[in-house]
Amino acid sequence: MSIALENVLARAGLKADANEFLTLVEDAARRLSPPNPDPSHYFSPDQQSALADAGLDLSPRDEGEPDFRARTVAAHAVLADSALSVGQAAEMLNVDDSRIRHRLKEGRLTGWKDQGWRLPAWQFNGAGVLPGLETVLRAVPQDQPALVVAAFMNTPQSDLVISDRPATPRQWLLAGGDPEQVARLVATLGSPF
Repeated sequence: MSIALENVLARAGLKADANEFLTLVEDAARRLSPPNPDPSHYFSPDQQSALADAGLDLSPRDEGEPDFRARTVAAHAVLADSALSVGQAAEMLNVDDSRIRHRLKEGRLTGWKDQGWRLPAWQFNGAGVLPGLETVLRAVPQDQPALVVAAFMNTPQSDLVISDRPATPRQWLLAGGDPEQVARLVATLGSPF
């Protein structure tokens, strides 16, 4: 199995050996939710009633059902594996480590702390940061996790069109598109409308 996994990781461009990646997956699974979550546990009786009235099924997952967490755990593991450390980001941008931490504090870069800062790779273009990144980051709602923001930045949006095709916000910015358009879209993350 490790050879097959190593082949998949190589094709995806991830620089992790199979055991390291599986450790990331296990860690992500442990952090994201308990093994057999009972959805009703997270809501008050009034909330449960309202959600049931709206047609939501809050019963625990049956043993035979696919585990809905698998895709999220895999995405989280890939996000963590592809993220840069402060040192790696500093080297890429040809600046001192303290400049990276300063940019994180100012909101000019984004990241999360996990045994040191981890900076998601989507915000870099190989030799620098995405054009317009600061404008976009200012608009990201504070309550949105790194995984949600990463998914948004890498998912084609019908409002961002390049050559008659929907583009991802990352592609849009790399092509010189207006960062304000991405900022308006990212500002709606987590909102019901």
